[in-house]
Amino acid sequence: MTDVLRRGRPGYDQRGILEVAVAAFNEHGYDATSIGMLADRLGLSKSAIYHHVSSKDELLGLALDEALDGLEGVLRAPEAETGTAADRLAYVLRGAVRVLADRLPYVTLLLRVRGNTEVERSALERRRAFDHAVAALVAEARAEGSLRADADPAVVARLLFGMINSLTEWYTPEGPLTPDDLADTILALALR
Repeated sequence: MTDVLRRGRPGYDQRGILEVAVAAFNEHGYDATSIGMLADRLGLSKSAIYHHVSSKDELLGLALDEALDGLEGVLRAPEAETGTAADRLAYVLRGAVRVLADRLPYVTLLLRVRGNTEVERSALERRRAFDHAVAALVAEARAEGSLRADADPAVVARLLFGMINSLTEWYTPEGPLTPDDLADTILALALR
């Protein structure tokens, strides 16, 4: 995503505008946030924002890409593609926790989209593909004997990500728990 970020007028680049937009989307909701509201928060004119992005939808797309690119990157890592299914699943879960911690506002926004716009529908489709890949890993881990055989892999995957996604509600990166501490706890609950 950093390839597409542009610099423009002094004060804010596209990344700075995106960060303010994500905070506003999370605080007020995407639909209730206007370019005028963002302009007020940034101390810029609407046209200065439009110098960096073509629309509010583009801002939403960039924000959702930030979250989804991180999650999809975890699935593409060599550690997610080789080794036992249990080891690959552990890597993906740990990686998802790190992505969430590193990109907390973006993942929070991703978890709040409902499919009201084409940008949201596209993001939800990508998120479903990620969920299916994790469910397939859970099924492999179950087949190799690393997980209980009596649990449906899709349900297990949803429960695991329910735990991980709940971090958006209470986790603060400045707090005493590191992403690795959280991942260790989740892995202990899930895999032992």
